[in-house]
Amino acid sequence: MMSNIVALSAGAAVAGAVIACIYFFAALAYLLTDEERAYMDEPPAFMRPIWPLVRLATYVLGSNLPSSYLTKVDNQLQKNGVSFMVTAEEYISARFVIALLLPCLGWMALASSGEVDPLLLVLLALGGYFLPVAWVKDTRRKRDAELIRSLPVYLEYLTMCVDAGLNFAGALKQAVEKGPRGAMRNEFRIVLRDISSGQTRGDALNRLADRVDLKDISVFVRAVVQAEKMGSSMKNTLLIQAKQRLNERFQRAEKMAMEAPVKLVIPLVIFIFPLTFIILLFPIVVKYIEQGTF
Repeated sequence: MMSNIVALSAGAAVAGAVIACIYFFAALAYLLTDEERAYMDEPPAFMRPIWPLVRLATYVLGSNLPSSYLTKVDNQLQKNGVSFMVTAEEYISARFVIALLLPCLGWMALASSGEVDPLLLVLLALGGYFLPVAWVKDTRRKRDAELIRSLPVYLEYLTMCVDAGLNFAGALKQAVEKGPRGAMRNEFRIVLRDISSGQTRGDALNRLADRVDLKDISVFVRAVVQAEKMGSSMKNTLLIQAKQRLNERFQRAEKMAMEAPVKLVIPLVIFIFPLTFIILLFPIVVKYIEQGTF
């Protein structure tokens, strides 16, 4: 009789645990199905495996974070060019999720050996917390390089469109539609959106300069704004800017070409020269060994 009661109790406990798990995952699936990313790109590759956890943390933390802090983080994401991939709430949640997940994975990997170093777990947590920060910085570096590389192309598009009789806004629209895809296209699209929302052309361009924070973009914006204020020819201004940006790009390429021999010195000394000496001296050493000199 007692054994039957114990068996029924154990069965009821297992059934309750299964029902609780099903309810939990059903509630989790309900929370995670309502995601609006129609106007956003996919999240970064290192976040995709843990994206359900990030969304769950966003649902829990999003409404509890101060609005001033969220605004500050959102401005940083916009300046670094990743606001179209993750929101401020998702970025903060991803930092906490990775900071908790990496120590758990490290503990599971080290638990089999029987020795778990708490310092290592702390380092894993810190590394996970700052991993999204490193991703943002690396994305900013690649984005800046792409902006500098593609700006002369868009300036030539603008020059041709203005020369054909379009105003600056129409030329910018044509450049966005016909120009190459990338960060520069996205930034000019934001400028068009700002102009369509009622901002002046100068304000929209100044917002572009503040958002990107690059010397080439700032010089271009100042030249266009000054030409608009002074009534100068927009065609000549854009043509001069396009030539200057092309010359600067060629100068940067020449500088990188001149720096290449200096950067090759360390690999040559550490890897290539020792290997060359080994290849040259090996037959001589073998010959002396065979003759009994060594």
